[in-house]
Parts: sequence; structure tokens; C-alpha cells
Amino acid sequence: MSQKIQQLKTGHKCLDLRNKMKKTRFTETQIVRALKEGEEGRKTEDICRELEISKATFYNWKSRYGGMEASDVKRLKELEEENARLKKMFAELSMNHDILKEVITKKGWGSGSKNS
Repeated sequence: MSQKIQQLKTGHKCLDLRNKMKKTRFTETQIVRALKEGEEGRKTEDICRELEISKATFYNWKSRYGGMEASDVKRLKELEEENARLKKMFAELSMNHDILKEVITKKGWGSGSKNS
């Protein structure tokens, strides 16, 4: 399958790369728990040392999951999955639309207008 078609199907150039990226060794629930400990006054350095993560990782987690509950994280994940499914569906429909438009133009069935 050509790269352009793959991009159309996925809706984004980097989507395939994201699927191949290293997965985190922590679940979203564990991440939220660690952030809650930080909010409750535990030192960031202690949390990072215990989890064997860098401060940068902790602050990346905080920017993404800060203030969330475990149920919020689950809902976020569901929404991200639904969004990916909808993007894929849109890309497929868009590709079908372009193919049908091309066939109509080649057969001479349409008005020839590109804005239809």
C-alpha cells in the first residue's frame, strides 16, 4: 500500500509511528495516583525516585492528567479511541469521494466542475 493511501486511511502521517512507540510501563490509574500523592504534599523528587522516572516525565504526566480522577482518564481514553475511529472513517469516505469524483470526470458524466 502506498504511503499516501496509508496516510489517507490513518488520517495522519505520524499515526503509524505512534503505534510503534514504546508503551509506558505505568497505567493511567497509576499515573493519576502518583499525581494525587504530589497534590497531597509529597515531594516530587520522592515520587520520581520511587517510580524510577525523571522529573520531566512527572511534569509531562501532570500537564496531561493533572486534576483528573481515574474515571476521567478512562473517559479520555475512550474519547481518544472514538476520535481515532472517526478520523479513519472520515479518511476512508474522503478517499472514496475523491475516487468517485475522478470516475465521474473521466466518464464525462459530470459538469466538469471541480467544486461539486
